Amino acid sequence: MKKEVFDKIVTNWYSNHKRDLPWRNTTNPYHIWLSEIMLQQTRVNQGLPYFLAFTAQFSDIFALANAPEQEVLRLWQGLGYYSRARNLHATAKHIAQELQGKFPPNYLELLKLKGVGSYTAAAIASFAYHEKVAVLDGNVFRVLSRYFGITTDIASPEGAKEFSVLANKLLPDQNSSTYNQAIMEFGALQCTPKNPGCNDCPLANTCFAHIHQSQQSLPVKIKKLKVKTRYFNYLVFEHAGNQLLHERTENDIWKGLNEYYLIESTKLNALDELAENHQVLKSIFQNKHKVKHFSLPFKHILTHQKIFAQFIVIETPNRVAIEGYQYYSKTEMEDIAKPVLLLKFIRSLSF
Repeated sequence: MKKEVFDKIVTNWYSNHKRDLPWRNTTNPYHIWLSEIMLQQTRVNQGLPYFLAFTAQFSDIFALANAPEQEVLRLWQGLGYYSRARNLHATAKHIAQELQGKFPPNYLELLKLKGVGSYTAAAIASFAYHEKVAVLDGNVFRVLSRYFGITTDIASPEGAKEFSVLANKLLPDQNSSTYNQAIMEFGALQCTPKNPGCNDCPLANTCFAHIHQSQQSLPVKIKKLKVKTRYFNYLVFEHAGNQLLHERTENDIWKGLNEYYLIESTKLNALDELAENHQVLKSIFQNKHKVKHFSLPFKHILTHQKIFAQFIVIETPNRVAIEGYQYYSKTEMEDIAKPVLLLKFIRSLSF
């Protein structure tokens, strides 16, 4: 099929099936950038409420740049991959302070921004500035792989190059930004990962995967993600209704978010086992304390980690002093950023 026919079919399909999304009704690079960062590893229906909340709270790049990091992380709470939020905030500061609030106007300059890779740079360049550059996300990889029968591993350098060359060849000379939106939407709604809509697909008659019944084997992605299992024992020190937390600062998951006192181990331990092996607990338990609640195990799945956690609420007669930790009331806890795992626990209690 000639590229003119391919892009015309996909674009016509888009005009009849596209979703009405706020970042599609603008060429504002701030809104487009925000949506693209949010939608990395995130479904549209999950990301949309966050986009609306962010744009309501931070109307422009300056408002985001001037916000405290904890406020940014709190609004991001639940989206995961919190490094995206920290990079978002850092980039907002850079644009506001060093670039006078103006986004770089082309693909190559956009690539220099922190947290902006080739896909995001291409999306902003195409949708905000109508630059003729192909946007390659997972949806586009899937459509091209299935339609043209490409079996090169999409996670390999060879695959990245092959798909990039093809995607740019297919770009129409006119309205390339609309075509980019169209093929992404086509992959999201029509050529889906599972159970694609081949029966009413306008490309079905000439699609390699449909003809050869190879939809489920394409695209090829050989690299498999290793999932690490971790065990978190959380000690929730409570005094007069206030609870003790600190901000995670390690280069690990949830950096910048607040959590209870954590003992990570090779299993979920009994309280006496924890106390026996941790000096800080021995000194605390020399005074009177009461185990108020011992939670059932929580299972929390991340893309690359599986976490099993338990929460032990310990009521103490005096405030516990641990460096870096501070007490928060119920009201104050609503205003600090926390991992979703902690939110699940908090909501399971009448705290």
